[in-house]
Amino acid sequence: MKRRLLLGSVAAAALLAAGCAAPRNPASGAAGGGAQRTEWNGRLSLQVDSATPQNFAALFELRGSAQAGELILTSPIGSTLGVLRWSPGRATLQNGRDIREFDSVDALSEAATGAAIPIEALFGWLQGQEQAVAGWRANLSQVADGRLQATRQTPQPRAELRVIFDVP
Repeated sequence: MKRRLLLGSVAAAALLAAGCAAPRNPASGAAGGGAQRTEWNGRLSLQVDSATPQNFAALFELRGSAQAGELILTSPIGSTLGVLRWSPGRATLQNGRDIREFDSVDALSEAATGAAIPIEALFGWLQGQEQAVAGWRANLSQVADGRLQATRQTPQPRAELRVIFDVP
């Protein structure tokens, strides 16, 4: 049975990112020997400093990889806000019975949260790995303590993503 954590506070509009994530089933990494996580649970929050500031916070379940995966966003009371799924050549957002298709994972995450979250980099960041993403700067100094913060300076408006998660 899947465990969903309670959702953080939902501020103003529609954006993604801050919270608590705990890996559920670590999987063996490829060559190189280290364990690579494939699942996280927690809270995400995203703040976008637009003319009308937008904030979004939700519980999340992230599983898979940058190439093929799923991100489930839920409210504090357990209602599903959206299910994002991606695989090579396919990206979808399910909201209730409505399923929308997108050209890329960036377009998918932007539709779901209001800002294009670098999903590929997020998988690396959660594991404490530096990932270069144009316009984004990640602070990985507290990943060992279960905290991640990333800031988008360009393109405008500025966006800040926060993730807090339990470490094994």
